Amino acid sequence: MARQLYTITFLHLATLLFIFRTISAVRFPSRPTTTNDLDFIRTSCNATLYPDVCFTSLAGYAYAVQDNPARLARLAIGVSISRAKYTAAYLSKLSRSAAYSSAAVHDCVSNVGDAVEQMRGSLRQLREMNHRRLGAPAFRFQMSNVQTWMSAALTDEETCTDGITEEMEDGETKTAVCERIADVKRFTSNALAIVNTYANNGA
Repeated sequence: MARQLYTITFLHLATLLFIFRTISAVRFPSRPTTTNDLDFIRTSCNATLYPDVCFTSLAGYAYAVQDNPARLARLAIGVSISRAKYTAAYLSKLSRSAAYSSAAVHDCVSNVGDAVEQMRGSLRQLREMNHRRLGAPAFRFQMSNVQTWMSAALTDEETCTDGITEEMEDGETKTAVCERIADVKRFTSNALAIVNTYANNGA
């Protein structure tokens, strides 16, 4: 029990560390979170399919985001990457188990890994756009790339779900895998919605 608690604590700390690293390009203002900061997060999350998940995962960084849509988009993608990496590690471990190793699980590992890379590409592109003027042709082109990569990441995750649903035998493990992938898809979907809002408002 103690070892399990230690492992869970370590994973949570590792996840938080990764999220902070992914938003390293955001300048942290030296002031407390305000109601306006939280309202911006809440309003932005209302445009997503899973607003409660969105707000819960992003509200803790409201003081860093303030009312900046670019920062929010980078943060949302960073959080989504973190969730996908956590699930990819779980699937990778499962694929090495003789009891649960199957073509569907192996394919799922590859799918989620591809999704992570697509989202990393999106995040890199956004970081390179810090000084782009909203509405400029270069901005629209680069945002189109970000949207395409995020959409591709969501498609990769859907492919994973389809494979598991069709090929893996019913049971607790299948249910656990599907729940984890569904969790990742919610975060990716929310990040894509926030990116779309940023692209539309900036175009």
